[in-house]
Formats: sequence, C-alpha cells, structure tokens
Amino acid sequence: MEFNISSAELLSAIVDVSKAIPAKTPLPILENFLFVLKDGKLEITASDQELTLRTIINVESSKEDGSIAVPARQLIDLFKALPDQPVTIRTTSDSSFECVWSNGNSALPYFPAEDYPDISSTGEDAISVSFPASSLVDGINSTIYATADDEMRPAMNGIFFDIAPGSTTLVASDSHKLICFTTDDVKAEQAASFILHKKPAGVLKSIVDKEDGDVLVTFDSTTVVFSFAQTMMVCRLVVGRYPKYRDVIPQNNANILKIDRMQLLNTVRRVAVCANKASNHIKFELKPGQIEITAQDLGFAIAAYEKLPCDYSGDELAIGFKSSFVADILANMTCETVVIKFADARRAALIVPSEEEAVSEKVCGILMPIMVS
Repeated sequence: MEFNISSAELLSAIVDVSKAIPAKTPLPILENFLFVLKDGKLEITASDQELTLRTIINVESSKEDGSIAVPARQLIDLFKALPDQPVTIRTTSDSSFECVWSNGNSALPYFPAEDYPDISSTGEDAISVSFPASSLVDGINSTIYATADDEMRPAMNGIFFDIAPGSTTLVASDSHKLICFTTDDVKAEQAASFILHKKPAGVLKSIVDKEDGDVLVTFDSTTVVFSFAQTMMVCRLVVGRYPKYRDVIPQNNANILKIDRMQLLNTVRRVAVCANKASNHIKFELKPGQIEITAQDLGFAIAAYEKLPCDYSGDELAIGFKSSFVADILANMTCETVVIKFADARRAALIVPSEEEAVSEKVCGILMPIMVS
C-alpha cells in the first residue's frame, strides 16, 4: 500500500472521524483508523461500535491499493505537527508503515484490516429523507441542550425526530423543559420517527457544514445513517417510546407577556447571581406594563430585583422558575422579541417568538414553574 496526499487534507479528515474513536475500549483495534485505498481514493473509518464515522478523500497518486488499521492518536499528533506539504504513506513490512515528508519520516505500526469489526447498517425496510444541512444543524443546536441524563428513561437522553408528510419536528425534554424545532424543509411520504442520542447528535452538528447542501438520513428501527458530501455517520438509535409531547403543549394560556428577548435574558442573568446556588430559583411578578424579577438566598442574606417595562396583558401573576432553564431557552432562540404565555403559577409557560418573527424563528419552549414564596 502506497499513496501520496496533502498533509493538511489528511489531517482534516482524520480529525473529523476521530470523534468516533473511543476513550476506553475492550477492543484495542478500535483505537485505530481503518485506511482503505482503492482507485485513487482513501476511505477512512473510525468506530466505537455505537457510532461510526467514515469519510473519503482523493489522493494525489497511488501505486498499490490495500487496507490497514493505523494508530489514531499517534497519526493525529504527527500530522498536527507537520506543516502543509505532500506526504507519502507506504507499508514497509508486515507490521509497520512509514510517513515520508520533505525532510524526514516516521515509522509506525499497523494492524491487519481484517481485525477491524464489520460496521452494521440499515436493513431493507429503511426509510430515507433528505434534510437541508442548515435545518439539521439548526434543529440540533436548538434542542440538544434540553436533553436529559436519565438512566431510567433512556428515550429522554436523545432528540426525537418526528417526521411527517407536512413538516418535521425535533424535540428534546428533561421533564422540566421541552423544546420543539419545526421545519417545513423536511417532508416524507409517510409518518416516521426515531430517537438520536445526544452524543452522536453533538458529533453530527460539529462535522456537518451548513453549506454542504442536503444530508440524506436513512433509518430503520435500530440504526440511522447520515450521508453528506464524502462523509457518512452510522449510529445506533435509542430504543424506546418517546412521550406524546404534543399533549403537553399549552393551548389556552391567556396571560401574555411580550418583551425584548435579550433584555429579558440579561436581566435574568443579573438577578440570578443572587439566587440560591442549589435551587437557582427566581420569581416573575407580572403586572400590566411591567415585570419585576427577583431572587434571594436567605442563607447568605443576599437578594436582587430588577423591573422592566413590557407589554403584558392578563391577570396579575407571580410565578417562579429555575433561572438556568429560562436563560437556556432564551439564549438558544434567535428572535428579537419573545412571547411568553402563562396560565397560572402552577402550570407550564409557553415560550414562542413574536408573531412577526414566527416564520424565521422555528423554536418553541415549554417551561415548568416551581413554587416560590
């Protein structure tokens, strides 16, 4: 096996797929990249058996096709230390290969490609949909922070993809807050759904370029494959039933607050400095034309409050929230004006963009209140 390639191009490819290299594994072979050279193209694979990343890059020239498993960490460290230049990689014996650059070379061990485990894929009953890359990245960014860490309910640890003929909704919830991202850019001939764990979701958004065009998503009951440009990501799905999230979205909250999103976010952050560090509780007191936000920590005898002018219509209301949850939702929206709809102090609040921005801002949030004195 021998080929020539740009060191910068190879480094970019191995850094991307290295996100699937496990930190610890009972299978030492998984600490390696699988290199497969064929017809002037180099296929690079990394896997922890739950998540697999594979990309294909063109080589400048090749003399002999072949496949080997090469140590991931040493190869990344080596190429990070190399300036951009042509590099020759070739096997020199039954167990080692060398990287040759303009004024030096290195020798590293390799392992037989046959030792690398087979990568599972979707079955014949798989469903395929096409996602614009920008919508997929925006959807994951808008929801991933709301996923849970719940060993008893693994379905809550991922993003629920609810695909319908008219639109697609990405949903995440930790039972305290629920976030929905809806896009009309993704439609399917039939309703389908899957749950993508937060770890591969985070990897996916880090390697998909919004300018890549479309991402082909193919999935069955256990596995999903994301294909874009020259890269493919395969991962196991979370098995379980996602709660009926539409049933908990408030429909008739009559007390409506309309306010500048960043102004409210900055106020929440300032006041929360004096909230109890264990609970992070803050209180909203709403009156026509005004909202007062307060926090206190009796143990340290500290407190803060701030009044803001606002557009509020409804009954006078005092309601408590966890400040970090409010800040998370507001920080992950992009609209200038946010609308918060309340029923009373005990029921969930609905957070949506203003009607003027509802077309461009596709996110809505539901936040459960907490009892405050």
